[in-house]
Amino acid sequence: MIFSTVGDKGSPSVPLWKRAVRAPSVLDWIRIGLLFIGVGCVLTGLLPIAEARASVERIAPLMLFLVSVIVLAELTKEAQVFDVIAARLALLGRGAYPALFLLCVAFASATTIFLNLDTTAVLLTPVMLALAPRAKIAPLPLAMTTVWLANTASLLLPVSNLTNLLALNKLGLSAPEFAVRMWLAQTVAIAGTMALLWLFYWRRGVRGADRYEPAPPEPIRDPVLFWGTGAACLLFIAAILAGLQIEVAAIVAAALSVAAYLVRDRASLRPSLIPWQLLVFVTGLFLVVPTLMRHGLGDLMTWLVGTGEGFAGLLRTAAAGAGLSNTINNLPAYVAGEQVVPAANLDQLLALLVGTNVGSVITPWASLATLLWFEWCRRRGVRVPMGKFVLTGAVLAILLLPSVVWVLALT
Repeated sequence: MIFSTVGDKGSPSVPLWKRAVRAPSVLDWIRIGLLFIGVGCVLTGLLPIAEARASVERIAPLMLFLVSVIVLAELTKEAQVFDVIAARLALLGRGAYPALFLLCVAFASATTIFLNLDTTAVLLTPVMLALAPRAKIAPLPLAMTTVWLANTASLLLPVSNLTNLLALNKLGLSAPEFAVRMWLAQTVAIAGTMALLWLFYWRRGVRGADRYEPAPPEPIRDPVLFWGTGAACLLFIAAILAGLQIEVAAIVAAALSVAAYLVRDRASLRPSLIPWQLLVFVTGLFLVVPTLMRHGLGDLMTWLVGTGEGFAGLLRTAAAGAGLSNTINNLPAYVAGEQVVPAANLDQLLALLVGTNVGSVITPWASLATLLWFEWCRRRGVRVPMGKFVLTGAVLAILLLPSVVWVLALT
């Protein structure tokens, strides 16, 4: 999923409408094109109107949730909550890289689990990259921690990834039940990611320094907004764990944050908070993929995914999900794979989630969060060696998938 990030408020001399609206990027035009193709599929009869309506109705509650949680995350970042946490983590580490590593892993994992992977990739990435020069830390280890855990830590809760939300109705599980089913697999995924992050990016021979210099945190501009949005996030997390409907929890938390800004800083409530790119992309996707499934993709997916539920069958499903994710993207890979998994094979559907969530770490386009992460690295001038990115991501996926699927099969 893709959404715009909140930038600087801009100069007061620039008209508000110009500051609120930015020119579409190349990715934006791709999303718009996908929507037009999807609408064209309906108009030409390639996708029957009844199927198109059912597909859009399925994602409507998810879109409501995602818009709400993105607004919540954007306003929380604007209130400096993420910045302060990142700076405090550096201070807690006291110059020791192993301590900083554990703290960054915990921060990125928690953000992914409770606020979804795009929050981690898009909002946490600039915070971590801004922290690097202030604390004289090499930026690449921080950046790779963010992008890998944005994907591999997205198994635990339905809110962690759009693929999880899509699977929830078919699985017939509540959020707490989903967490009970996936917690051990999620633990293994994070542990494996930590081991390879340290080996490839954090150990002394790679990072090039023995210690770092913690930088003092910047002062909080508005304590009311800081504590108000922070409390809204905690309320959202508590509501999810209590089993409240996720869209209701997100709407209430976002409304509380918006109310705080209405009182303290109305100028920050600008149109760019609404993730129109997300709405356009996902709507187009849910028109195009069903069309392709009717015209040949379904047979290919049936052959790739199979129907087995033993360890070998689950691993085959996860590998198919990972392979398709790194070929096209994890969201269409999941949507296509879900269509051919038998309704009774719930373990196979969970294995598909493992493949599309944990396995989408090899190519830059495997997940939309990774694409946006690359954009932030480019903006900050952080060079990401593409060869190393692909190679280490492949090692991560190859090692993680069997172990996570094995744990899933055991439980």
